[in-house]
Amino acid sequence: MSANLPPEVAAYLAGHHVMTLATHGPEGPWAAAVFYAWTGRDLVFLSAPATRHARNLEQDNRCAATIQDDTADWKAVKGIQIEGRVERLAEEDAKRARQAYAEKFPIIGPLAKIPPAIAEALAKIAWYRLLPTRMYFIDNSKGFGHRDEFLPD
Repeated sequence: MSANLPPEVAAYLAGHHVMTLATHGPEGPWAAAVFYAWTGRDLVFLSAPATRHARNLEQDNRCAATIQDDTADWKAVKGIQIEGRVERLAEEDAKRARQAYAEKFPIIGPLAKIPPAIAEALAKIAWYRLLPTRMYFIDNSKGFGHRDEFLPD
């Protein structure tokens, strides 16, 4: 998808850290904030498979996500809205996701150097990637409710 993204949008994705991931499952709709890393094509994140959002995604991998600034000025509202699908990663894909994530969040860098509590937590998680099928960049500085749509290649 990166070829379709203007530099401002790619920089926004790279410059933020948390996305709110919305899923749906047997207990109804659910949203969870997760740290992510933008790879230039998808958003990778980690989560414990027992979490409600991970369980929901095992049954239906469709999701929505948002990334936005926190502001009280409506003219300053900017953010990303995403529709997509999430895949649980294994083997080489999981290694690549961990590497991209560690570049953004050095605390999970080389296993020999990370704090024991982080290493213990990493042993219990799975790696995921959100593959966007549609994205919108919201920028109220261009007008109230202004948004531009981007589709994957």
